[in-house]
Amino acid sequence: MADYRDDEILVAEYQIDRGIDRVARQIASSRKNIVTDTPVILGVLNGAFMFTSELVRKLHIECYVDFCRVSSYPAGPDLKNQPQITCPPKIDVTGRDVYIVEDIVDTGHTLHHVLNLLKSRNPNRIEACALLDKPLRREVDVKSRWIGFEIPDEFVVGYGIDYAQRDRNLSYIGKVRFTS
Repeated sequence: MADYRDDEILVAEYQIDRGIDRVARQIASSRKNIVTDTPVILGVLNGAFMFTSELVRKLHIECYVDFCRVSSYPAGPDLKNQPQITCPPKIDVTGRDVYIVEDIVDTGHTLHHVLNLLKSRNPNRIEACALLDKPLRREVDVKSRWIGFEIPDEFVVGYGIDYAQRDRNLSYIGKVRFTS
């Protein structure tokens, strides 16, 4: 495994906090006139666990919380860009509003795959939010309604996002610089 450094902060801890505040207000505001059942907040593991937790805490609306686990980097050339849902959501989303919470939308394949899975379960409405968005890397036409931060095409770690399971615990988003 290549060594790397994450000493350049791309999004500081205080900026993340403000960005999540903003996204939570936007989601809550979008529900002002909605009288449907309690919405489902669906975090995509592992990367979105910190964002999902903080977002739910700041939403100040009644909601159900569930997670799904998606393998974005399956092995083998035949599975390129074919994310696999290894642990699907458990909550019945039929007729409910569902908010997918992603750590980062990069190529868009993972979000596209989760959207298709949920559409097959007949929700009332599906929206997505992402802490980070890299539009320059998009390969699939998919968008998040709410975005914490648009970032350049940089490899990043921190705030739940990892490189080889390292640095998820950082309180900021750092740029990765490979040293070997």
